[in-house]
Amino acid sequence: MKPGDLALVLLANAAWSLNFLAGKAGVEHFPPLLFTALRFAILLFVLLPWLRWLPGKMRQVLEISFLLGVLHFGMIFVGLKASGDIASVAIASQLYVPFSALLAVIWLGERLDHRRGAGIAAAFAGVLVIGFDPTVLAHLDALAWIASAALVMAVATILMRRLVGVSVFALQAWIGAVATPCLLILSLLLEQGQMAALHSASWLNFATPFYSAIGASLVGHGIVYHLLTRYPVSLITPLLLLAPVLAVIFGVLLWGDVLTWKLILGGVMTLVGIAVITVPPPRAVPG
Repeated sequence: MKPGDLALVLLANAAWSLNFLAGKAGVEHFPPLLFTALRFAILLFVLLPWLRWLPGKMRQVLEISFLLGVLHFGMIFVGLKASGDIASVAIASQLYVPFSALLAVIWLGERLDHRRGAGIAAAFAGVLVIGFDPTVLAHLDALAWIASAALVMAVATILMRRLVGVSVFALQAWIGAVATPCLLILSLLLEQGQMAALHSASWLNFATPFYSAIGASLVGHGIVYHLLTRYPVSLITPLLLLAPVLAVIFGVLLWGDVLTWKLILGGVMTLVGIAVITVPPPRAVPG
């Protein structure tokens, strides 16, 4: 990989890892569903030129948009609001990888060898270990929200594998178009204090959904989409495992997270398991 492209990989990982920090700061001021609606409203405004009808593909696009925009991100930010730290959320959100592998076996008929099976077991076992961390144990509802969001992400990932001929910006635009009104309605029905949060918000408060929309979605996903047009998936995907590691580091340095041995052990188990799932085994070299 060229040094410039490697720098782009690092930038995408940093953009995604900082999204956990921005999200945590954002939901400390805004109700989480309102924060998510603001995030997608900003994304929709920026990507309006890409919001076009896609004949023959709209059912898939709308299904993916609802799963990702409303359910996945809604639960992610609800989980961040309920959590006592950032590190456990960043690690547990990676469960979408083993969930995707299991769903691919069920829905797509893919084979699951012993190596990937062991990786799936290690990933789930790691999250169980994280669950016994004192901070996480006091906020198990947050872990449940994040695990549920990861499952929804896995379902959306399977659907996206069947979606061809749709650019990343077009899909992001439709996610914004579907998620914004749905999340606003859910916020009105389920949350309180929206107007007070909006009136009292400083520019720094409004910067959090702006960063989540621009930094994480446009910069992060845009870079990865660009790299996937130049390199194989098997090369790019493992490099993206740096994002949760950076999120843990930022959580400790900038948010005050405390790393315990359970969080470290569980995090290592989870990320190693995910690496085993995503990194293909080395091919035997003919003698």
